[in-house]
Amino acid sequence: MSSLAQLVSDLASGVVRVVDLTQPLGPDTPVIGLPDMFAPSPGLSMSQISRYDDGGPGWYWNTITLGEHTGTHFDAPVHWITGKDLPDNRCDTIPAGRFVGPACVIDCSAETAENQDFLLTPERIEAWEAEHGAIPAGAWVLLRTDWSKRTDPSEFLNVAEDGPHSPRFHMNASQALIDRDILGVGVETIGTDAGQAGMFDPPFPNHTLMHGSGKFGLASLINLDQLPATGAVVIAAPLKIVDGSGSPLRVLALV
Repeated sequence: MSSLAQLVSDLASGVVRVVDLTQPLGPDTPVIGLPDMFAPSPGLSMSQISRYDDGGPGWYWNTITLGEHTGTHFDAPVHWITGKDLPDNRCDTIPAGRFVGPACVIDCSAETAENQDFLLTPERIEAWEAEHGAIPAGAWVLLRTDWSKRTDPSEFLNVAEDGPHSPRFHMNASQALIDRDILGVGVETIGTDAGQAGMFDPPFPNHTLMHGSGKFGLASLINLDQLPATGAVVIAAPLKIVDGSGSPLRVLALV
């Protein structure tokens, strides 16, 4: 039996499971906020075209409007100024094979429960590798924080008087992962930088470094607690939007 035939058989029998890492996308899906001087990104709005009525007696469909970076979404390198001149940096030009890779899940849920501004460090990555093995080139590195269990939008965005608070990557950790030649990183929070990252030096260091190195981002993931530290495969293919800087997508893990 070929490898693909075996995979189909294992999926049918349940030996291999499909875990959905995607949050539901609707009008109430939280959208990242920006300071007032910047243009905001809209959330999802839907307008019915027809629903088995005079506008279309046999079919139902809608018009949708939303920002590319809404809900569970993909960040292409062109999303950030540091990646704007790289080759194959847009949703429609990235080779499809780069959307699939092994998952390395770093569980920082305990640290995040103690510190909402927790930052993953190179030392924490090395400790994970000492237990689970080296992070391979071409991997998706997923930061499990259990942040997705904050189902109330205000708790999920977690905005205080001094701005939003959420865990993510120390800039040295971002560089350490780039040095390992990963595909990109995935987080349960609304974006791949820390809530306070606008005040870091440089601002938004994970976006700056990752996209400047041709790496990708996945945000607003769920169900990372259902994945093993290693052994899963993630499929994260954005819509093939011409000149797209990102897109909502259905992220799946084979376990």
